Amino acid sequence: MDRVIRSHAKDGASLSVGVVGLGYWGPNLLRGLMEVPGVDVRYVCDLDGDRLSAFARRYPGATPTDRYEDLLADPQLDAIVIATPVFTHFELAGAALRADKHAFVEKPFAPSTAQADELIALASDRDLRLMCGQTFLYSPPVRAVKRLIDTNELGEIFFISSSRVNLGLHQRDVSVIWDLGPHDFSILLHWLEEMPESITAIGRDSIVPGIQDVAFMSLQFPSGIVANVELSWLAPSKLRRTAIVGSNKMVVYEDGTAEPVRVFDRGVVYRDPETFGEYQLSYRSGDILSPLIPNTEPLVTELAEFVRLIRTGETSGDLELARQVVTLVEAAQSSLDAGGVPVAVSDIAAAATPVPA
Repeated sequence: MDRVIRSHAKDGASLSVGVVGLGYWGPNLLRGLMEVPGVDVRYVCDLDGDRLSAFARRYPGATPTDRYEDLLADPQLDAIVIATPVFTHFELAGAALRADKHAFVEKPFAPSTAQADELIALASDRDLRLMCGQTFLYSPPVRAVKRLIDTNELGEIFFISSSRVNLGLHQRDVSVIWDLGPHDFSILLHWLEEMPESITAIGRDSIVPGIQDVAFMSLQFPSGIVANVELSWLAPSKLRRTAIVGSNKMVVYEDGTAEPVRVFDRGVVYRDPETFGEYQLSYRSGDILSPLIPNTEPLVTELAEFVRLIRTGETSGDLELARQVVTLVEAAQSSLDAGGVPVAVSDIAAAATPVPA
């Protein structure tokens, strides 16, 4: 089937897009799409009538509807951007792909690794572009830290400590791990380019029974790096802070601050003991540098990349990372549900992989 979209790469016609889900993050995606050249937002879709009416007034060029089927049935609609609850992602994205629509799915990519695999295979079979919204991969501060790691400026990385906490927003259907965890997991995988061997998670459902609102996770990587991730909807203030400790330097990444990346020329020098029981440690405390970070909006950059993939026919290079993030969330939730026992990440991944006949 020669889809209409194939001619767009030639004649420069606008890409027709529908946005599904106008709750917390959908409005940001809608605004971001309006800033991407060559995009025509054709539909806004939500089950909440009042919310839908409000956005219809704000964006009169988009057709409002509470029927997802309207988007699927429109042969002029090229792509669908999905920002709905986690456990609807698989069904909605699958329906979009089967209707020959390119699909952008907010994080986490799918409710399970097996379903993530199915979506990737479906997009490949139908030659459609599929992308997961992992906004932090397009964040200039995150990319700046990535360069520090890749150029070995930090030396050997010893450990990473991360806190992502705030007061709210409590989700009704998923734990704080499913809600906030994908952010930190995607950043760690992007930085380190390796999967953890195991995850241990503890936490509790402080407010809503059965919905854990705080979690503390320990991740162990094959390289020896250990990472600790704190997630919470119950904190007195909002904090998005990650510290990376290396043998040469240390770096603190704090999202939303005037200086989001600070590099500390600090460390410890250890000398082998000359006699039993003796050792010497010297501490180095040098400059603190804050590199210049480009002022670009990650969300718009991310959506522009989705449009580029559609026009060029390229496959997103971040799909495998999106799949790995789902695997890590599954492993962490499994550990939490089991009372904090370590869970081998490979076991979760293997369980999602069909055994050849």
